Parts: sequence; C-alpha cells; structure tokens
Amino acid sequence: MQPGRLEAAGAFIMERNPTCAVEKGYPTMEDNQIRPPALVEPASSLSNQEIRRYSRHLIIPDVAMDGQKRLKNAKVLCIGAGGLGSPVAMYLAAAGVGTLGLVDFDVVDETNLQRQVIHGTSDVGRPKLDSAEERIKEINPNVNVIKHNTLVSSDNAMQLFEPYDLIVDGSDNFPTRYLVNDACVLLGKPYVWGSIFRFDGQLSVFWAEYGPCYRCLFPQPPPPGMVPSCAEGGVLGMLCGTIGSLQTTEAVKVITGKGDPMIGRMLIYDALELKFKELKVRKDPECPVCGKNPTVTELIDYEEFCGVTPEVAEFASQLAITPREFEELRQSDPNLYVLDVREPHEWEIVHFPEAHLIPMNDVPDRVSEIPQDGTVIVHCKVGQRSAEVLKYLHYVGLKHAKHLAGGIEAFATTVDQSMPRY
Repeated sequence: MQPGRLEAAGAFIMERNPTCAVEKGYPTMEDNQIRPPALVEPASSLSNQEIRRYSRHLIIPDVAMDGQKRLKNAKVLCIGAGGLGSPVAMYLAAAGVGTLGLVDFDVVDETNLQRQVIHGTSDVGRPKLDSAEERIKEINPNVNVIKHNTLVSSDNAMQLFEPYDLIVDGSDNFPTRYLVNDACVLLGKPYVWGSIFRFDGQLSVFWAEYGPCYRCLFPQPPPPGMVPSCAEGGVLGMLCGTIGSLQTTEAVKVITGKGDPMIGRMLIYDALELKFKELKVRKDPECPVCGKNPTVTELIDYEEFCGVTPEVAEFASQLAITPREFEELRQSDPNLYVLDVREPHEWEIVHFPEAHLIPMNDVPDRVSEIPQDGTVIVHCKVGQRSAEVLKYLHYVGLKHAKHLAGGIEAFATTVDQSMPRY
C-alpha cells in the first residue's frame, strides 16, 4: 500500500484519530451475533414472465421465490447516478428491485464516460436522470423508476428517504455522507455506503439499530482541502464497478435477510495490489447521533460541519480574476508570476508555459520561492485548491496574490479551447 493513498480515500481518520470507533472495545454485531431480519416483506406473487426473467435467482436456495418476491417489493433509493450509482442502479434493476429511486441534479459530461457506465456518448449534455432511466428501462421494464432531480440537503432529505426501505449512498463528498447517515439514523433506515478514490475503495452497511453508523466510524470529517474530489484526484473507472457491485450485493442481502451483511465491518479494497482488508467497526455509545444520549436529533448544516464554510470561498471571490482578465495580464504584465498548485501528473496533461509548479501541500515549505511583490496569480484545475492556497498566502503576508476563478478548466473553456481538458 502506497503511503497516503488510504489517507486520501478517507481511512486516514481511523489511523490518526485515537477516538475512532474501530479502536474502541464497544460490542459489535459480531460479538453478540445479532442479525437483522429480512428488510422487506415478500410480494404476493411473481408473473410467469418474471419467473422466466429471474430464473437464475430462483434456483439459488438462499434466494428462491421468497427472496425474489422481497426484491420485487423493495423500494431502494440511490444517491447519485454517477460512478457508483451507475453499477448500483443497473444491477438493482437487473436483480428485480421493484421501485428504484434516483437522486441527481447533474448533466452528463464527457469526463463521466470513463466510469459512469449507465450513460453513453450520445447522452452528453443530457440530465443524468433521463439517460439513467432509459438504460434501466432497457435492462428491466418491470422496474418503477422514480427520478428526484435535486441536490440532497437538510431541507429535503427526510422527505426523500422516508418512502424507501433502503438507501444506497453513491455520493462523492463528506457533507452528503454525513447528511445521509444522520437522516437514515433518525428515520431508522439502513444504508449501504461506498467510497472510491484513485485505486482504493471502501464499503460498509450502516444500520444503527443493529450496529454502528458512519459517525461511529468517522467521528469527524477531514480538514477542508485534504481529501480531493474525484475530479481533482482521479479514480480508476472500473473501481466503480467493483465497489458498486459489492454495494448492490449488500443491498440484496439486507433486503432478503440472507447472508452476513457488512454491519459492524468495513471492507477496504486496494486495486493496485488486488487485496481486500476487513476492519471491525464498533458502535460508539457516545456517538452524537446513534449513541445512548444523542445530541444530533435533527439534520444540521453539513457544509459547516465539514468545514466547507463560505469563508474561504467568499475571501477568494473578492480576490479572483476571470479567465479573460488573466489572459490580458499574460499579454501585458512581463513580471506576472503564475503559481500552479496542482500535482505534477496534472501539469503533464496541460499547463501554462510561464507557470511555476508548487503543489498545494508543498506551498508552506516553498513559500520563499514566491515573489514578495508584483502580480501573483494562483491557479489549480477548478479553483478549490487555489482558493485554499490564496488564503494561506495572505495569512503569511503575500497580500498581493490573487487567484484564477474556475482554474485552468475555466480558461480552457472560455479563452483557449485548443487546450486539453481533463
């Protein structure tokens, strides 16, 4: 395992946080052998066509007619129709889940196609929900698809989740993960969690009635900016299929009451070394949402909780220049210092010829390389890292620094469309 890879994926919290529930001696489902019953009651019958379609399930003794009827009666909500949501939605549909809800508010982008296999090239520019629905209906027209074209928030999560039996979380950011967890705990619903980053994946099932919740595993979110998104850090496309398929398997187990679901356990997958590691997750009696004396009894501001406050964004917006203003500076200011805070492998894809590369995490050690006067423009891919660096530079006295709004991606889109985009 390369140092720092799990750190970026989120498991660094367990390794660095001594209060993490993995290291505590709390009882787990494994310790007391509690097993949840089947989540969903079986439907009354299967049609002849359904029996034919699901015949390979029906001849598995642990699924059989009873399990397939439970799948038919199940209502599952998928958070996201992206990297994880794609295989989850397709396999749940193929498995015969009767009602499948999809939550997404984005449109298909060309960069999605490397991993979001529910969408195709002809879908670029379309709402993800529309292309996902078409693909699901092609796989299994028996599935009732319910589209929720919205961003999951504290204002709507409880209403969104309430009609469903099970939630499958395919989100890619910490505020949504904590929001999904808290809403499920408050509603008494189980959910299947998955996380992916570069070559690493993680998986667990959280059901507070029978084991720990996400907050038991990760009491505190990582510091803002430490864990890059897939858009900035990348993800191996087929990793989505691996973790998404495992999420679907866990969902089927919970619905049918078969097997040993990943409650009280977390699976870590290293695709580079093709290794799986399992960690026991212990319920935290002091957990603020599922503990003995919960303090979180309603949904909160998860952006603020995760440190994604408007403070940095507001600060950076006051010191931002547009791509066209940046191009004018490039042409008119011979002393312009362009600071690229991306990673070397991003630099190899595309960079401004006059730029100086100092990756974000190296800036504190190399700040002396940045001019003390003149015009300094900081940029990254889309503006998040450069905003963090800009605030740091002003903190150490480089008050003349500004940053490029939208990063090199915005510049390539609006000014120089011949530049590679990634």
